[in-house]
Amino acid sequence: MTRAGVGIRTAQARSERMTGQIHVYDGAGKGKSQAALGVVLRSIGLGIQTFSQTRVLLLRFLKGPGRTYDEDASIQALQRAFPHLIDQVRTGRGEFFGADEITKFDRQEAQRGWDVAKGAIASGLYSVVVMDELNPVLDLGLLPVDEVVRTLKHKPDHMEVIVTGRAAPQALVDIADLHSEMKPHYHVAKEEGIAGIEIYTGAGKGKSTSALGKALQAIGKGISQDKSHRVLIMQWLKGGSGYTEDAAINALRQSYPNLVDHQRCGRDAIVWRGQQQELDYVEAERGWEIARAAIASGLYKTIILDELNPTVDLELLPEEPIVQALLRKPRDTEIVITGRCKNPPAYFDLATVHSEMVCHKHYAEKGIDLKRGVDF
Repeated sequence: MTRAGVGIRTAQARSERMTGQIHVYDGAGKGKSQAALGVVLRSIGLGIQTFSQTRVLLLRFLKGPGRTYDEDASIQALQRAFPHLIDQVRTGRGEFFGADEITKFDRQEAQRGWDVAKGAIASGLYSVVVMDELNPVLDLGLLPVDEVVRTLKHKPDHMEVIVTGRAAPQALVDIADLHSEMKPHYHVAKEEGIAGIEIYTGAGKGKSTSALGKALQAIGKGISQDKSHRVLIMQWLKGGSGYTEDAAINALRQSYPNLVDHQRCGRDAIVWRGQQQELDYVEAERGWEIARAAIASGLYKTIILDELNPTVDLELLPEEPIVQALLRKPRDTEIVITGRCKNPPAYFDLATVHSEMVCHKHYAEKGIDLKRGVDF
C-alpha cells in the first residue's frame, strides 16, 4: 500500500539542519497567527531544554498595546521565568482597517515595527524572528515590499523568519522557503454547527503548530481571566521524547499546575498503513479514553486533540465514538483537532472552523532537514 500522506514524523533521533528558513503563512482560513505562536512555544522550549543561545523576537503588527490578547499572559509568564529567551513588541492600533482608513499613526506604527525587525535581523542575536500580520501591512502599502524582501534575503544564515497574515505579496512568497495557505472550508451554516469545534488538516505545515498556539492562548486566558479555564493537550502518534514544546508546557504547568495537562501516546516511530502493531491500537485507545473522559467531564475549557485525524485514518480508532463525544460536548468547551488524512472522517461535518493547510512550498521537498525548536 502507498505510504503517501499516512504516517507522521516523530521527534526520534535524526539529522537536523542548522540554517534558517523563511516561512510564510497566509490565506483566508484561521490558524496563521496561532502557527506563529506555536513556533514561539517550541523555540522557548528548545531554549529551556538545551540552555542554548535560542532567542525569539515576537513582533506583532496591527496588534498594538491598546488591546489585550489571550496569549499575552502566558507569554509574560514565560518572559518572567526565562527573560533571556523571548522579546515581544506590539505595534499598531490593535484592529484591522481598510486602505481608505489609513492614518499617519498607522504608517508611523508600521515603520516603528519594521525598524525593530531590521535591527533584530541585522544584529544576528535572534534565532527566530516572528513578524505576525506583516502580510496585511504590506498589502495596505504601509511598508515598501521591495525593502522588506531585500532585508529578508540578506538575513543571517542561522535565523528562522516567520511571516503571517492574509495577502502575502508575490515578491515575498517568491523568496520564501515554506509557504502554507490556510484555506477555509464550510460544512454547515455556523448557526447549525457545534460551536467550539475547530479542525486543522491538509498537507501543508501549520496544523500541530497552530494547535500549540491555540493552547498558548487558552493557557493565557486561564492565567489572566478565568482560573477555571483548564487546558488539555492530548497528542497521538507522538510517543517518546525530543519534542521541544514539552519543556515550555512543563514550565507553564509548574507555575500554573491547575491550568494545563499534557499527555502523549503512541510509539516513538512512524506508523504506516498496513504496518500497524498491536501497541499502536492500545496506545490510540488509551489516548482516546483520556480525551473522552476529559470532554465529558466539562472540567476543561480547551482540549487539543493533536494528530487525531491520522489516528482515525489509520483505523487505530473508530469514528462513531468520536462523533458521539463531540455531539455531547459541553457548550463552553473548545475542541481543536489536527492532522492530515486521506479520507475525511464524519466528525469534520460538525466543525464550525475548518482550515486546510495547503502546501505551496516546503523546504522538506528539497531534502532540507527539519529543525528542532521550529518543526518539532
